[in-house]
Amino acid sequence: MKVQIYGTGCAKCNMLEKAAKDAVKELGANVEVIKVNDINAIVEAGILATPGFAVDGEVKSMGRVPSKDELKKWIQAKL
Repeated sequence: MKVQIYGTGCAKCNMLEKAAKDAVKELGANVEVIKVNDINAIVEAGILATPGFAVDGEVKSMGRVPSKDELKKWIQAKL
C-alpha cells in the first residue's frame, strides 16, 4: 500500500508528511509514504489545494492537515 502526500514543500505539507509517517509507524503497517512535489502530478491527481493526502491514489483530503487519528483511520480502512 502507498500513501501520497501532495505538496510543494510548504510548512503544512511538511507537517502532513510527518503526521503520515508517524501514523504509519504507530499502525506498524507496511505502507510506503510518497511525497509528490511535481505540480503537474499534483494537478493530475485532482488536488486543488495543498497539502493533499491520498491512500493508493484515492484523495482523502486537500487544503488542510488532517489529524493523525484521521490519517490512521483512512490507512486502516485500506489494510
